[in-house]
Amino acid sequence: MSKNHFLKEVLSTSIYILIVLLFAIFLVKFVWQRTEVIGSSMEDTLYDKDNIIVEKVSYRFGDPERFDIIVFSYKYEKKTNFVKRIIGLPGETVYIDESGNIYINEVLLNENFGKEIIEDPGIAFEPITLGDDEYFVLGDNRNNSKDSRFADVGLIKRDSIIGRAWILIWPIKEIQIIG
Repeated sequence: MSKNHFLKEVLSTSIYILIVLLFAIFLVKFVWQRTEVIGSSMEDTLYDKDNIIVEKVSYRFGDPERFDIIVFSYKYEKKTNFVKRIIGLPGETVYIDESGNIYINEVLLNENFGKEIIEDPGIAFEPITLGDDEYFVLGDNRNNSKDSRFADVGLIKRDSIIGRAWILIWPIKEIQIIG
């Protein structure tokens, strides 16, 4: 093998590897992302140390919907991703009564994602009207979740949403589409 042929092979392989790396970076930045669930706030849907794939494309073309499980960052912890379920949508009024019932625009929300009845409605003990780009989120483990009921998390702005939880990939025996 000549020196020129060897150099062409090295250059060709290097370019191929660079293209693959750039494509992988593109996918992670704009299409998919792996996120690890930290804590028990989404039990019985997701558990501590579960790994999920977050799909980032659909919210570029459409809006999040009620009951979507989303991954977001919020103003106090930008480098940490949080996983919660959307309960209230922009423009709606959310209220949680003393019995733990959730109301959207004064209508009882029919849902069964909560692991248990809400004991502390937090700031939602009074009706909260969401802005045009705000979402009200709850963890499924309602009494062990830091979510929109608490002022330090509050309402989630649209631009804080990273994407929709799509596939549970770890542990392997639990692989499933979740959203």
